[in-house]
Amino acid sequence: MTPAPDHRTSRPLLSRLRAVADLYTYPLRLSHYAELVNPLWSTHKLQARVVEIWDETRNSRTLTLKPGLNWRGHRAGQHIRVGVPVEGMHYTRTYTISSPPERRDGRFTITVKAIDGGRISHYLVRKVRVGDFLPVGLPQGDFYLPDAQPVRPLFITAGSGITPAMSMLRSLVAQQRLPDTVHIHYAPHDRDLIFGAELTQLAQEHDRYTLHPVYTHEYGAEKQTKGYFSAAQLGRLCPDWLEREVYACGPPGLLAALEEHFAQAGESRRLHIERFRADFAGLPDGAIGGRVRFASSATEATADGDVPLLRVAEDAGLNPPHGCRMGICHTCTTELLGGAVRDLRDGRLISEAGSRVQTCICAAAGDCELAL
Repeated sequence: MTPAPDHRTSRPLLSRLRAVADLYTYPLRLSHYAELVNPLWSTHKLQARVVEIWDETRNSRTLTLKPGLNWRGHRAGQHIRVGVPVEGMHYTRTYTISSPPERRDGRFTITVKAIDGGRISHYLVRKVRVGDFLPVGLPQGDFYLPDAQPVRPLFITAGSGITPAMSMLRSLVAQQRLPDTVHIHYAPHDRDLIFGAELTQLAQEHDRYTLHPVYTHEYGAEKQTKGYFSAAQLGRLCPDWLEREVYACGPPGLLAALEEHFAQAGESRRLHIERFRADFAGLPDGAIGGRVRFASSATEATADGDVPLLRVAEDAGLNPPHGCRMGICHTCTTELLGGAVRDLRDGRLISEAGSRVQTCICAAAGDCELAL
């Protein structure tokens, strides 16, 4: 009988063979030539091919992606960075993987909602086609269910914030260990409920899953008081919320209300939050923008006091490094050469030359100069 190959030795051997081949392809690498034949064979960068597109709602769609050789599996609820080329510029955005890790065809999905003013989300929802290649990153994030202990989850989601919860639910169903689960989801109308048909079917087939859709626009003039999150609403839809682990994802207003509610109840430890947008504080009175100079690019632009410097640079035709656009990954960090900027999360002024600033969450506070 022929013994099975030992991958512990075959992988290092392949790495050594590639290293030898790279000597003959210098200054490029063998991977660069493999990419010309099939971008998924590249090992110096990770790409994925769009193999299927499914429209979820009028302004959201699911892209099924086949990743390249360096891909590794994810945990349900994690996210990836996706690179998108638009009009000669390369942009990066972060999207949650909406498929479960148990998928066996080597593919995964992201579900994107087109947001107002979002050039990248509109591109992914309206213009990406089957066969396109997109640069992707490896799965990241710690917003997922624990393996060590069973939980009775309460999902509270809104809009495209439903995607990590959907990945978790699909994973639990695939493992046949769906626990007693309550899910509160906010959407303007029933037609805006992403994964609506699948969630309805899930609730019909599994008596341990309870779905409470809240359609905010159906409350008319009372939308603010009855359609949005409140303590009374939570108590009515999930009376035992104090006994559950809560996983929430949605716009800043919803997450801020949840944080305040759980803090007042002394149960903040039960609340697990995933943000897909930076939570900016209100601008102080008299806050102004200014003229921004990008030194390395020899470019200047006029900026308002509430527009992130990353967006100012992009609108000026620059393509600076960036990642999460929420102040988490620090990919966009650059040096402040002069002037002052304001951290939009807390209003803090940064004016010392040589300071490191994150362009995705800082705005001009008067004239300033950056090393970009």
